[in-house]
Parts: sequence; C-alpha cells; structure tokens
Amino acid sequence: MSNPKNKVKTQQIPMKKLSPVSIISELPPVRGNARTSSSVPKLTHNEKDTSSAINECVDRAFRIPIFLSTTNTVNDLQEQFLNRPIAEIEDALLFPRTLPVSEQYPENILTNIRRLVFSSYGLLAINFQRFFVQILQSNVGGPPTSTPFWEGSTFSQIEPAMAFQFGIPILLVRETGTDVSNGIWAGGITPLNIFVDWDSENQSVEDFFNSVQWREVFAYWAAEVRGNYLLRTEPMFNNN
Repeated sequence: MSNPKNKVKTQQIPMKKLSPVSIISELPPVRGNARTSSSVPKLTHNEKDTSSAINECVDRAFRIPIFLSTTNTVNDLQEQFLNRPIAEIEDALLFPRTLPVSEQYPENILTNIRRLVFSSYGLLAINFQRFFVQILQSNVGGPPTSTPFWEGSTFSQIEPAMAFQFGIPILLVRETGTDVSNGIWAGGITPLNIFVDWDSENQSVEDFFNSVQWREVFAYWAAEVRGNYLLRTEPMFNNN
C-alpha cells in the first residue's frame, strides 16, 4: 500500500468565468518584445506572386471552358471588337480558350483543335474580314462572280465544323460580307438562332454588343453551354 502521507496535494486554481464568445482586442505581451498586430510579417514578393497565381487558378476553376475560335491577325477595330466578347464570356462564368494563345499541345494542328474541342463545352467563332479577293478564272465554265469579296480565316471553317460534329453548342459571329458563299458561313447552312452579323462599317462595337439581337443569342448560347456541361459531367443515375 502506498503511504497517504507521501501523496502530494494538488492545488486547484479557480478558472475565470468567460462569456461563450470573447473578443480579443489586442494580443497578450510576450517576454522580450511586445507582441502587437503590426508585428505580423508581410508577404514577400514571391509569396504575393504565388497568392495571385493561386487566386487566378481558383477563379478559372469555377468557370466552364469554351473554345473561342478566331484569327490571330486583326486590325485595331477588330481587336477592339474581340475584347468585348471575351469580357462577356468571363462575366457569364465561362472561360475562353484558344489556340495557340491560351494553350498548345505537342501535336499537329488538327489534333490540337480536336483535343481542344473535345475538352470544351461550347464554341464561339468570330469570322473577321481578312482577304479581299476576286475570282478571275474557273476550271469549269465562267467564274461564279466577278465582284471582289471578303474571305476569313481557314480555321473559321474547320473549328466550328469540328465542334458541330462533336455536338457542342456553337455561336457564330461574322463581320458582314465575310465568306457569304463559302462553307458553314454561307446562308442556309447553319441555324439562324446561332448566327449574328456585325456591320463594322455602320455599327460601332458598343452598339453591337448592346443590341437585343446579340443579348438574345448570347444568352441562349450560354444556357446551352451550361446544359451541355451538366449532361457531360453529371454522374449516371441508378435507380436499382
């Protein structure tokens, strides 16, 4: 048996009665130097860069990726026009991707386009005026027209066609007079509810993007993109 005399009596210290939630207005003093809120270390330049990079990644993580199909060669007015749909795409919580500006893969061009189309949930194609051409000769009969006309980028034909083949929602925006009788931009080939023209000679950039036609078509397309995202990412429901 243990001797009760050898037991050490513990002294009980009464605890302070605090409210369930206490607010600390200032930190308690520490031996040596006083500890105040101003002594919190500031972020270094590298830490700030890392923080901003993380925030940018998180911001993109909450946006649905879409394929922005356009040409890399634009004039000042076309560049001003191109900046507006990019801003509206981001405001709609979508993330525009394009080749080779935002990303590139170590494969041939068509494989890169197919990979980007397959990993996107919608496509917005903008066909700008690039080449003012005139048909001089035809191999059979006379030329279909002798009037000069505007042509756009070759990829403005390829990328929307691939997107249509994969069944993702597409929205076609054309500078008036571009490829009016060529490929998918010819009249009667694509549905009218996904097609809109920009009259660059008579319509300012602000007037176009504030028009009812653009607002209606863009809202319809954005809703289709979200619907496609839901269909492709929602797990299969099993009622068994």
